[in-house]
Amino acid sequence: MVTLPLRSLAAASLLAASSVILPATPASAQLALPQASPAAKVEQQVGVSQVAVSYSSPGVKGRQIWGGLVPYGEVWRTGANQATTLTVSHDFTFGGKSVPAGTYAIFTIPGESSWTVGLNTNSNAWGTFAYDAKNDVARVEVQPQTLADSRERLTFLFADADENQANLVLEWEKLRISVPVAVDTPSLVTASLQRAVAEAWKPTFETANWLLTHDGDLKEALANANASIAIQSNWRNHWVKAQIQAKAGKRSDAIKTAKLAQKLGKDDRIYGFYADQIATAISGWQK
Repeated sequence: MVTLPLRSLAAASLLAASSVILPATPASAQLALPQASPAAKVEQQVGVSQVAVSYSSPGVKGRQIWGGLVPYGEVWRTGANQATTLTVSHDFTFGGKSVPAGTYAIFTIPGESSWTVGLNTNSNAWGTFAYDAKNDVARVEVQPQTLADSRERLTFLFADADENQANLVLEWEKLRISVPVAVDTPSLVTASLQRAVAEAWKPTFETANWLLTHDGDLKEALANANASIAIQSNWRNHWVKAQIQAKAGKRSDAIKTAKLAQKLGKDDRIYGFYADQIATAISGWQK
Protein backbone atom coordinates (compact mmCIF):
# COMPACT_ATOMS: atom_id res chain seq x y z
CA MET A 1 0.00 0.00 0.00
CA VAL A 2 1.28 3.51 -0.91
CA THR A 3 0.75 6.09 1.86
CA LEU A 4 0.52 9.79 0.89
CA PRO A 5 2.06 12.39 3.16
CA LEU A 6 -0.35 14.43 5.27
CA ARG A 7 0.31 17.59 3.26
CA SER A 8 -0.53 15.81 -0.03
CA LEU A 9 -3.75 14.44 1.42
CA ALA A 10 -4.82 17.91 2.53
CA ALA A 11 -4.07 19.38 -0.89
CA ALA A 12 -6.01 16.62 -2.63
CA SER A 13 -8.98 17.17 -0.34
CA LEU A 14 -8.94 20.93 -0.99
CA LEU A 15 -8.78 20.40 -4.76
CA ALA A 16 -11.72 17.99 -4.64
CA ALA A 17 -13.76 20.40 -2.56
CA SER A 18 -12.98 23.27 -4.93
CA SER A 19 -14.10 21.27 -7.92
CA VAL A 20 -17.45 20.65 -6.27
CA ILE A 21 -18.07 24.14 -4.85
CA LEU A 22 -16.97 26.38 -7.74
CA PRO A 23 -19.25 26.38 -10.83
CA ALA A 24 -17.72 26.38 -14.28
CA THR A 25 -17.67 29.76 -16.08
CA PRO A 26 -18.56 29.57 -19.81
CA ALA A 27 -15.59 30.60 -21.94
CA SER A 28 -17.87 32.54 -24.29
CA ALA A 29 -19.81 34.44 -21.58
CA GLN A 30 -20.66 37.98 -22.75
CA LEU A 31 -21.85 40.95 -20.79
CA ALA A 32 -24.96 42.80 -22.01
CA LEU A 33 -24.14 46.47 -21.64
CA PRO A 34 -25.88 49.56 -23.05
CA GLN A 35 -24.17 51.07 -26.07
CA ALA A 36 -22.96 54.66 -26.05
CA SER A 37 -24.51 55.11 -29.51
CA PRO A 38 -27.24 52.48 -29.87
CA ALA A 39 -28.27 51.14 -33.27
CA ALA A 40 -31.51 52.45 -34.74
CA LYS A 41 -33.57 52.04 -37.88
CA VAL A 42 -36.51 53.91 -39.39
CA GLU A 43 -38.61 52.75 -42.35
CA GLN A 44 -41.22 54.33 -44.56
CA GLN A 45 -43.31 53.00 -47.43
CA VAL A 46 -43.62 55.52 -50.25
CA GLY A 47 -46.19 54.31 -52.77
CA VAL A 48 -44.94 50.82 -53.61
CA SER A 49 -41.35 51.52 -52.54
CA GLN A 50 -39.62 50.75 -49.24
CA VAL A 51 -37.29 53.41 -47.82
CA ALA A 52 -35.14 52.79 -44.74
CA VAL A 53 -32.32 54.44 -42.79
CA SER A 54 -30.01 52.47 -40.47
CA TYR A 55 -27.71 54.36 -38.12
CA SER A 56 -26.10 54.60 -34.69
CA SER A 57 -27.49 57.33 -32.44
CA PRO A 58 -25.00 59.32 -30.31
CA GLY A 59 -26.15 61.61 -27.50
CA VAL A 60 -25.37 65.24 -26.78
CA LYS A 61 -24.24 64.51 -23.20
CA GLY A 62 -23.63 68.18 -22.47
CA ARG A 63 -21.14 68.58 -25.31
CA GLN A 64 -20.93 71.28 -27.98
CA ILE A 65 -22.08 69.44 -31.09
CA TRP A 66 -21.99 71.79 -34.08
CA GLY A 67 -18.59 73.32 -34.65
CA GLY A 68 -17.30 71.20 -31.74
CA LEU A 69 -17.81 67.44 -31.69
CA VAL A 70 -18.93 67.73 -35.33
CA PRO A 71 -16.59 70.24 -37.00
CA TYR A 72 -17.81 72.59 -39.72
CA GLY A 73 -16.47 72.06 -43.22
CA GLU A 74 -15.40 68.44 -42.70
CA VAL A 75 -16.95 65.20 -43.97
CA TRP A 76 -19.03 63.57 -41.22
CA ARG A 77 -20.41 60.02 -41.14
CA THR A 78 -23.74 61.47 -39.94
CA GLY A 79 -24.00 59.36 -36.86
CA ALA A 80 -21.65 57.06 -34.97
CA ASN A 81 -19.85 53.78 -35.58
CA GLN A 82 -20.47 52.27 -39.03
CA ALA A 83 -21.71 54.58 -41.77
CA THR A 84 -25.35 55.60 -41.71
CA THR A 85 -27.13 54.04 -44.71
CA LEU A 86 -30.15 54.82 -46.84
CA THR A 87 -31.83 51.92 -48.66
CA VAL A 88 -34.50 52.43 -51.33
CA SER A 89 -36.14 49.51 -53.14
CA HIS A 90 -36.70 51.30 -56.47
CA ASP A 91 -34.91 53.98 -58.46
CA PHE A 92 -35.41 57.33 -56.74
CA THR A 93 -34.38 60.96 -56.56
CA PHE A 94 -32.48 62.40 -53.61
CA GLY A 95 -32.98 66.12 -53.37
CA GLY A 96 -33.92 66.02 -57.06
CA LYS A 97 -30.83 63.99 -58.11
CA SER A 98 -31.52 60.64 -59.82
CA VAL A 99 -30.14 57.58 -57.98
CA PRO A 100 -30.47 53.84 -58.79
CA ALA A 101 -32.21 51.59 -56.26
CA GLY A 102 -29.85 50.26 -53.60
CA THR A 103 -28.09 50.97 -50.31
CA TYR A 104 -25.89 54.03 -49.86
CA ALA A 105 -23.88 55.64 -47.07
CA ILE A 106 -25.09 59.09 -46.01
CA PHE A 107 -22.18 61.48 -45.62
CA THR A 108 -22.58 65.14 -44.77
CA ILE A 109 -20.45 68.27 -44.61
CA PRO A 110 -22.02 70.48 -41.94
CA GLY A 111 -21.77 74.24 -42.22
CA GLU A 112 -23.04 77.13 -40.13
CA SER A 113 -25.54 78.24 -42.77
CA SER A 114 -25.52 75.39 -45.31
CA TRP A 115 -24.96 71.63 -45.33
CA THR A 116 -23.85 69.28 -48.09
CA VAL A 117 -25.65 65.92 -47.93
CA GLY A 118 -24.31 63.14 -50.12
CA LEU A 119 -24.96 59.49 -50.93
CA ASN A 120 -21.91 57.28 -51.40
CA THR A 121 -21.67 53.72 -52.73
CA ASN A 122 -19.28 52.64 -49.96
CA SER A 123 -22.10 51.66 -47.61
CA ASN A 124 -19.88 49.43 -45.43
CA ALA A 125 -17.50 52.22 -44.41
CA TRP A 126 -16.57 52.76 -40.76
CA GLY A 127 -16.47 56.45 -40.02
CA THR A 128 -15.00 58.63 -42.74
CA PHE A 129 -11.70 56.78 -43.08
CA ALA A 130 -12.68 55.10 -46.36
CA TYR A 131 -14.69 58.02 -47.73
CA ASP A 132 -13.92 58.87 -51.36
CA ALA A 133 -15.88 61.61 -53.11
CA LYS A 134 -15.55 59.80 -56.45
CA ASN A 135 -18.02 57.23 -55.08
CA ASP A 136 -20.72 59.85 -54.46
CA VAL A 137 -23.85 59.29 -56.53
CA ALA A 138 -25.67 62.43 -55.38
CA ARG A 139 -24.88 65.64 -53.52
CA VAL A 140 -27.39 68.27 -52.44
CA GLU A 141 -27.20 71.50 -50.48
CA VAL A 142 -29.67 72.09 -47.65
CA GLN A 143 -30.17 74.82 -45.09
CA PRO A 144 -30.29 73.77 -41.43
CA GLN A 145 -33.25 74.82 -39.28
CA THR A 146 -33.37 75.48 -35.54
CA LEU A 147 -35.48 73.21 -33.34
CA ALA A 148 -37.62 74.75 -30.62
CA ASP A 149 -36.75 71.88 -28.25
CA SER A 150 -33.38 70.21 -28.01
CA ARG A 151 -33.15 66.54 -29.03
CA GLU A 152 -30.68 64.58 -26.89
CA ARG A 153 -30.03 61.74 -29.33
CA LEU A 154 -29.38 61.99 -33.05
CA THR A 155 -32.58 60.87 -34.75
CA PHE A 156 -33.62 60.19 -38.33
CA LEU A 157 -37.29 60.26 -39.26
CA PHE A 158 -39.55 60.57 -42.29
CA ALA A 159 -41.97 63.46 -42.57
CA ASP A 160 -44.75 64.56 -44.94
CA ALA A 161 -44.88 61.18 -46.70
CA ASP A 162 -47.31 60.59 -49.56
CA GLU A 163 -47.47 58.17 -52.51
CA ASN A 164 -44.55 59.80 -54.30
CA GLN A 165 -42.10 61.13 -51.75
CA ALA A 166 -41.10 61.58 -48.11
CA ASN A 167 -38.75 64.04 -46.47
CA LEU A 168 -35.75 62.38 -44.83
CA VAL A 169 -35.14 64.39 -41.66
CA LEU A 170 -32.14 64.50 -39.32
CA GLU A 171 -32.57 66.08 -35.90
CA TRP A 172 -29.93 66.45 -33.19
CA GLU A 173 -29.37 68.94 -30.43
CA LYS A 174 -31.25 72.01 -31.70
CA LEU A 175 -30.65 71.46 -35.45
CA ARG A 176 -32.79 69.94 -38.19
CA ILE A 177 -32.05 69.22 -41.86
CA SER A 178 -34.36 67.67 -44.44
CA VAL A 179 -33.90 66.10 -47.90
CA PRO A 180 -36.79 64.91 -50.11
CA VAL A 181 -36.62 61.28 -51.27
CA ALA A 182 -38.98 60.74 -54.22
CA VAL A 183 -40.02 57.78 -56.38
CA ASP A 184 -41.99 57.64 -59.61
CA THR A 185 -44.90 55.68 -58.19
CA PRO A 186 -47.24 56.09 -61.21
CA SER A 187 -44.62 54.57 -63.52
CA LEU A 188 -43.87 51.76 -61.07
CA VAL A 189 -47.57 50.91 -60.69
CA THR A 190 -48.16 51.07 -64.45
CA ALA A 191 -45.22 48.73 -65.08
CA SER A 192 -46.50 46.36 -62.39
CA LEU A 193 -49.97 46.28 -63.91
CA GLN A 194 -48.54 45.68 -67.37
CA ARG A 195 -46.53 42.72 -66.02
CA ALA A 196 -49.64 41.37 -64.35
CA VAL A 197 -51.59 41.57 -67.62
CA ALA A 198 -48.72 40.02 -69.56
CA GLU A 199 -48.59 37.11 -67.11
CA ALA A 200 -52.35 36.66 -66.69
CA TRP A 201 -52.12 33.33 -68.54
CA LYS A 202 -49.89 31.80 -65.85
CA PRO A 203 -52.36 30.94 -63.04
CA THR A 204 -54.54 28.74 -65.26
CA PHE A 205 -51.42 27.29 -66.91
CA GLU A 206 -49.96 26.41 -63.50
CA THR A 207 -53.28 24.85 -62.46
CA ALA A 208 -53.38 22.72 -65.61
CA ASN A 209 -49.77 21.64 -65.12
CA TRP A 210 -50.37 20.77 -61.45
CA LEU A 211 -53.40 18.63 -62.27
CA LEU A 212 -51.44 16.92 -65.06
CA THR A 213 -48.40 16.06 -62.94
CA HIS A 214 -50.37 15.10 -59.81
CA ASP A 215 -52.95 12.81 -61.42
CA GLY A 216 -55.73 15.33 -61.12
CA ASP A 217 -58.98 15.59 -63.05
CA LEU A 218 -57.94 15.67 -66.72
CA LYS A 219 -61.12 17.46 -67.80
CA GLU A 220 -60.41 20.22 -65.34
CA ALA A 221 -56.77 20.28 -66.43
CA LEU A 222 -57.78 20.64 -70.09
CA ALA A 223 -60.25 23.41 -69.23
CA ASN A 224 -57.49 25.35 -67.47
CA ALA A 225 -55.06 24.83 -70.35
CA ASN A 226 -57.64 26.16 -72.79
CA ALA A 227 -58.36 29.11 -70.50
CA SER A 228 -54.65 29.94 -70.41
CA ILE A 229 -54.40 29.71 -74.21
CA ALA A 230 -57.42 32.00 -74.57
CA ILE A 231 -55.61 34.68 -72.54
CA GLN A 232 -52.26 34.32 -74.27
CA SER A 233 -51.34 31.57 -76.72
CA ASN A 234 -47.76 30.33 -76.23
CA TRP A 235 -45.71 27.15 -76.47
CA ARG A 236 -45.88 26.44 -72.74
CA ASN A 237 -49.64 26.20 -72.41
CA HIS A 238 -49.89 24.31 -75.70
CA TRP A 239 -47.27 21.82 -74.53
CA VAL A 240 -49.16 21.22 -71.28
CA LYS A 241 -52.38 20.84 -73.23
CA ALA A 242 -50.72 18.30 -75.54
CA GLN A 243 -49.58 16.21 -72.56
CA ILE A 244 -53.08 16.31 -71.06
CA GLN A 245 -54.58 15.17 -74.36
CA ALA A 246 -52.06 12.33 -74.63
CA LYS A 247 -52.72 11.23 -71.07
CA ALA A 248 -56.45 11.22 -71.86
CA GLY A 249 -55.78 8.90 -74.83
CA LYS A 250 -56.30 11.56 -77.54
CA ARG A 251 -52.95 11.10 -79.22
CA SER A 252 -53.79 12.61 -82.61
CA ASP A 253 -55.00 15.78 -80.87
CA ALA A 254 -51.88 15.74 -78.70
CA ILE A 255 -49.62 15.58 -81.77
CA LYS A 256 -51.33 18.56 -83.39
CA THR A 257 -51.13 20.61 -80.20
CA ALA A 258 -47.48 19.67 -79.59
CA LYS A 259 -46.53 20.64 -83.15
CA LEU A 260 -48.18 24.02 -82.57
CA ALA A 261 -46.10 24.33 -79.40
CA GLN A 262 -42.98 23.72 -81.50
CA LYS A 263 -43.99 26.44 -83.91
CA LEU A 264 -44.74 28.94 -81.14
CA GLY A 265 -41.54 28.19 -79.26
CA LYS A 266 -38.96 28.39 -82.03
CA ASP A 267 -37.96 31.99 -81.14
CA ASP A 268 -38.05 31.47 -77.37
CA ARG A 269 -34.69 30.86 -75.67
CA ILE A 270 -36.21 28.77 -72.86
CA TYR A 271 -38.00 26.55 -75.40
CA GLY A 272 -34.58 25.22 -76.43
CA PHE A 273 -34.38 23.28 -73.15
CA TYR A 274 -37.65 21.48 -73.98
CA ALA A 275 -37.33 21.07 -77.74
CA ASP A 276 -35.91 17.52 -77.60
CA GLN A 277 -38.45 16.45 -75.00
CA ILE A 278 -41.36 17.66 -77.15
CA ALA A 279 -39.93 16.09 -80.31
CA THR A 280 -39.44 12.76 -78.50
CA ALA A 281 -43.01 12.87 -77.18
CA ILE A 282 -44.43 13.51 -80.65
CA SER A 283 -42.40 10.63 -82.06
CA GLY A 284 -43.67 8.32 -79.34
CA TRP A 285 -47.29 9.35 -79.83
CA GLN A 286 -47.02 8.73 -83.59
CA LYS A 287 -46.07 5.10 -83.07
